[in-house]
Amino acid sequence: MVTGIGVTAPNGLGTEAYWAATLDGKSGISRITHLDPERYPVRVAGIVQEFEAVEHVPGRLIPQTDHWTHLGLAATQMALDDAGIDPAELPEYEMAVVTASSSGGNEFGQREIEKLWSKGPEYVGAYQSIAWFYAATTGQVSIRYGMRGPCGVVCAEQAGGLDVAAQARRLLRRDARVVVTGGTDASRSPYALVAQLSSGMLSTRDDPVRAYLPFDADACGHVPGEGGAMLIAEREGSREAEPYGVIAGYGSSFDPRPEPGRPDRGNLARAIRLALDDARIRPEQVDVVFADALGVPDRDLAEAEAICEIFGPYAVPVTAPKTMTGRLYAGGAALDVAAALLAVRDDVIPPTVGVTAPAPGCDIDLVIGASRETPVRTALVLARGYGGFNSALLVTAP
Repeated sequence: MVTGIGVTAPNGLGTEAYWAATLDGKSGISRITHLDPERYPVRVAGIVQEFEAVEHVPGRLIPQTDHWTHLGLAATQMALDDAGIDPAELPEYEMAVVTASSSGGNEFGQREIEKLWSKGPEYVGAYQSIAWFYAATTGQVSIRYGMRGPCGVVCAEQAGGLDVAAQARRLLRRDARVVVTGGTDASRSPYALVAQLSSGMLSTRDDPVRAYLPFDADACGHVPGEGGAMLIAEREGSREAEPYGVIAGYGSSFDPRPEPGRPDRGNLARAIRLALDDARIRPEQVDVVFADALGVPDRDLAEAEAICEIFGPYAVPVTAPKTMTGRLYAGGAALDVAAALLAVRDDVIPPTVGVTAPAPGCDIDLVIGASRETPVRTALVLARGYGGFNSALLVTAP
């Protein structure tokens, strides 16, 4: 069961701030200001505003770690506070940490490499060897809170944020009592931005309102973003707690290699079926789908077709609140899980913003315009990682 949520998102710092903004349709996507965007074809992004590392991270750790880890440490503390857990009061080997990462500490790494090129190796900091590494956030959380149980990291781009929740459930079935899970990302340095451009899937529109329009006839790619969410998962019955919900089912699959001249529809539907079977839930019991929503026309169509294959056309509400944050990569699916749990708590489906003209063939009941109040007992979260990863996760009411 999930008992704590911590959020660092472009449209809200803190869980309730994020949730209020999301339900109101408030976007955190804006023009890039932390670097000169005129040098790049992508000029808008989802950046976490009003975040000062010194307010959330011990001072000695700030120069040793990347911005992505700062966001993760801040979200972890928020989640622990939300769950009412003091790690010092729990057995250290019964607390585990498993997080998702996509780009690692790219900003820290670029800074140190620039020193190497411009000044020489003696100017490269000692922490370069660990601050960029994908497991840095997991390690820093483990060290800070004395969590010495199983620790790990999953690198599966967007899908990783769901994979780690499934891994948390596995750990709770074994020796762990509490697991810190989720993910953050901060692919905002020039190096990271250029690396993302190689996919050919980023939107190059300057208008923050029209840059990211998944399932829309005018879709032209997605907007990058930073942030994510950390969750506290606990073994049921380990203590008295008020859970948000339960991780009920999980499925994953991998897309085959595309063949020339043959449309690639992928294996997302298989991941959904596996998650439903794992949870022993029928399709008609699912109240909402949180879509991966890549914003690329053929990939949007493939996702819509997978949803229709399982549920039928227009048979289940579908939403993509990431239209207010951008795609946060490893942090994006974790943030969607947080949103799904909050939807279950409050019986409301957040909207997809910006979309005005659904694309032909995307025969889904997309929640647009405003939040939809409706009973939500079961939510399905979908995520696809660059390179062929597909994951599906079901959360249910406690």
